[in-house]
Amino acid sequence: MANSRTMPPRGRLSRVIAPTAASAIVAILAGCASASSTGSHPATTPGAKKSSTASRQPAIVKSQAPVSAEHNPPGDIPDATVYVAYRAPAIHALIKVPEGWARQQTVAGVTFSSNLNSITIAAAPMKSAPTVATARSTTVPSLSHATMAFRLRSVRLVTLTGAPAVEIVYQVNSQPNAVTGRQYRLVVERFEFYRAGRGVVLTLSSAVGSDNVDPWRIVSESFRWA
Repeated sequence: MANSRTMPPRGRLSRVIAPTAASAIVAILAGCASASSTGSHPATTPGAKKSSTASRQPAIVKSQAPVSAEHNPPGDIPDATVYVAYRAPAIHALIKVPEGWARQQTVAGVTFSSNLNSITIAAAPMKSAPTVATARSTTVPSLSHATMAFRLRSVRLVTLTGAPAVEIVYQVNSQPNAVTGRQYRLVVERFEFYRAGRGVVLTLSSAVGSDNVDPWRIVSESFRWA
């Protein structure tokens, strides 16, 4: 993994960009629930009315075109990064995350972020194990409605060290920067795990063009049920 790019100071970018980029992902994860015995996962976004009907339906985000990817995006995770174990008792899962990243608790789980990178692990109630078919028929449409400039890249079953999962890879526009209004093009890897009535979603997000293949492999392969 190349790490020759000059990394910008973490302070302002980490505090302003990463939380807004992660907010859409957190909203989707927080609203994940199994709509039927097939293991489908509708999603919600902030601002949706808290009626019984709205809670079951994904809020539709206004359509927009994909923003251009950065030629030299901030966010390559250095090779020297140290990973530490994080146990989420309420989620009954364990993962490794880069040491020193900002941490934010959510209703459903927790998000770790640095620059344009974020890792979110959250509970997602499921009635049965997700499949490629249910991901394509339910989760993908929900993601499309609840994110900006959604573009699906792939859906497949994967076997990680800790557990099998459904992997969905897609691209979206980030939330606008709270100060400048600027948006970034993000690539997201979403892993859906299921065991004995429990569902967990692990989401890894970074700027398109970032060389984070190895770090994301370390994080995803570290998943364990606890």
